[in-house]
Amino acid sequence: MKRLILLTTMFCFLLPGAVAAQSVPEDFLGVPVPESKEIKRTQKRLEVMSPKSHDEVLGYYKDKLEGMEDIKIRDWSDQSYIEDDSNRPWHSITIDKEPTDGKTRVVIMKDNWTWIIGTLLLRYVGVFVVLLVLLIGMTVSGKIISSRVEKPGEKK
Repeated sequence: MKRLILLTTMFCFLLPGAVAAQSVPEDFLGVPVPESKEIKRTQKRLEVMSPKSHDEVLGYYKDKLEGMEDIKIRDWSDQSYIEDDSNRPWHSITIDKEPTDGKTRVVIMKDNWTWIIGTLLLRYVGVFVVLLVLLIGMTVSGKIISSRVEKPGEKK
């Protein structure tokens, strides 16, 4: 009888943990991680290998991220890239198209200031490059036009 009570008590304490562990998928920075084997984890990056194909993993993320605003999915020749342009803690999910040992590599990256500042700096420099090209073009066209057109008071 003591064994039955002990087993019942252990069962009551261990079962909820086992059920919760199976029903709640693991996530990284608020992004669910598909069934996979973890390769490398830091505070800013998670790299896993999934036994699912590229299309299955991409479909998994399309399902999980459905309805979220500011999510862009880019399809490149060697990988699919899911990017968050909002204020979520994660920045991107990269899914390789070429399997390695029959598994698909998935990398989740944290949003970081390096990317943000780099983008702003690129835009800032880009504006001045465009303005410089316009200035040079207007200067050259002004010289050409002024050499070809007679001034109103001059006669040859």
